[in-house]
Amino acid sequence: MVLVSRGADETELSRSSAPSIIFICMRILWLTDIHLEFPDAQTLKYFYRKIGEAAADAVLISGDIGQAPTTFEFLRQLHNATRCPVYFVFGNHDYYYGSITSVRSQAGRLYASGPIRWLTGAGVVALTDTTCLIGHDGWGDSRNGDYDGSSVQLADFDLIEELTGLKQTTLREKLMSLGDEAAEHLRDVLPAALLKYNHIIMLTHIPPFPESAWWQGKHSGPDWLPFFSCKAMGDVLMEFMRKHPHRQMTVLCGHTHGGGTARLLPNLEAITGEARYGWPTIQNIFDCE
Repeated sequence: MVLVSRGADETELSRSSAPSIIFICMRILWLTDIHLEFPDAQTLKYFYRKIGEAAADAVLISGDIGQAPTTFEFLRQLHNATRCPVYFVFGNHDYYYGSITSVRSQAGRLYASGPIRWLTGAGVVALTDTTCLIGHDGWGDSRNGDYDGSSVQLADFDLIEELTGLKQTTLREKLMSLGDEAAEHLRDVLPAALLKYNHIIMLTHIPPFPESAWWQGKHSGPDWLPFFSCKAMGDVLMEFMRKHPHRQMTVLCGHTHGGGTARLLPNLEAITGEARYGWPTIQNIFDCE
């Protein structure tokens, strides 16, 4: 798989330093960490106009669309702006002022199929004859970095029902459980994806590898890595792609708001999107064969 810039106007469409993927036949728009609760009305209108003008065949969103009370309405607005299939995973902010259980339950009812599709509740989605899409929200599972020594206190621990008021040990058990859930989903869907497709696009919110947790051109430090990477997912991806050297995988993720690309294996690359609160942008535009 060749990675080449699509040539979008970065001053207008994207502030990411990550390269685009060039395919043939299907035009894909990638968004991440757009946080649509922050822009003013004029900025939001401009953003919707730009994604509509991109004339994509599909939109991929790697999480942090809004917050629990607003995310589903923003998904509807995004679909109306593009009039093409929208495939998404949730980010941690999408559960703020709500619960993981209730948001996922609602997504499972509304978006198991149809033009707006929640990938955590889906299996393998065919994009072309040779490329498929899989995904899971993921979670910072505390296994990378120095969880016990970290002083980081995410808003997650105050604004997401399942994580509120937990002591350090109990919180870690919950984070690991969420990471294990994401890894199990990958174990379920990867065999079918790798059997049929030459190229797998994996969409997730949390970087699966320490090498893909970027901030200001550097990797996140040991105090942030427990919450900015999902080791359980990364281990599964490495395991499967080592066993299938003739297949290619591109991981698209976000969460850290720092852009960068990490080559983990000759056939496994992770691209992390860059983001800024209040200024949603098109991360990249792909042509997919």
